[in-house]
Amino acid sequence: MHDIERRVALRFHEESISADTHVNISAIRGDASGCLWLAGDETATVERLNAERTDRPDSYGAQRTFRLADLVPLPGAGDSEADIEGLGVDGDHLWAVGSHSLVRKKIKPKHDDAKAAKRLARVRDEANRHIVARLAVERGEDGLPRVVRETADGRRSAVLGARRKDGLTEALAADAHLSPFLRIPAKDNGLDIEGVALKGEHLFLGMRGPVLRGWAVLLEIAPVEGRNPAELVLDSFGGSRYRKHFLDLDGLGVRDLCPHGEDLLILAGPSMELDGPVRVHRWKGAARSRDPEVLRAEQLPVELELPHGSGDDHAEGISVVSEPDGDKLLVVHDSPAGHRLRGEDTVLGDIFALP
Repeated sequence: MHDIERRVALRFHEESISADTHVNISAIRGDASGCLWLAGDETATVERLNAERTDRPDSYGAQRTFRLADLVPLPGAGDSEADIEGLGVDGDHLWAVGSHSLVRKKIKPKHDDAKAAKRLARVRDEANRHIVARLAVERGEDGLPRVVRETADGRRSAVLGARRKDGLTEALAADAHLSPFLRIPAKDNGLDIEGVALKGEHLFLGMRGPVLRGWAVLLEIAPVEGRNPAELVLDSFGGSRYRKHFLDLDGLGVRDLCPHGEDLLILAGPSMELDGPVRVHRWKGAARSRDPEVLRAEQLPVELELPHGSGDDHAEGISVVSEPDGDKLLVVHDSPAGHRLRGEDTVLGDIFALP
């Protein structure tokens, strides 16, 4: 287990606290300005937090919320959750990816046996989960980045999946590996996207599930503008609209992705309702990949072994943070343990030194 170098405070405003975003962080990505972009899995928003110092930040705050419905056309109601599970930054755009997953109802302590059994039979499909959004970024009057529907120089926000028939889920409907899992809920080893990393004009999408005989799946797609400038379509890879990579992560699924130079850092954790183990692997030279790959364990060395809780404190998002003494990895958690909470508005993330 690797030691935590220090902790950083993430401060949230009242609206996000009411929505439980601070205890349901599902994605994070830092940008060149020193801001953090975050998302929670129970809203249809992205959040921006500012570093309170830039050289070695120990706290982020001054949160601003951006509604996806104000930026792109959504397939569902504007405030229906999008379950954003991956964020990526390329300077001009912020990418936000929904889980594309189904949800099985939870049993709660108050439910009797009959009610509990009935809830376990109920599965819901929420349209906004099936999106890949490219949000246009520009500088506001305060000098900070913001996402907008259209920038002053004409760049527009756009989305893949505004119409389900054009989305990624439909593209996978005939896939030999993945189509059997499209109707299985995420926590049952069904299809569940977690993590996005940019690779030039392409996107890597991590998959928490399915894990196939111990092998995790990484998708690669190339969204481009369609006839409607507010909508994206999938470009072709020599006849296919996506590329698949298979990763030996010792039976774990992908929980997040983060580029590091030409390499790809992969947060790996259980695909189902388990606590650990949790590791960060490195795919060296991932940005140079040109073909579908099957990556053995020796090609995916473990960079970090991360601590995890028991029933809580699940590492959910990673972002590289550049500091004067080298690159660090910021790790944030879903269902944070009590020791991470500071008052009503602050949750702590972990900083690890990268080997």
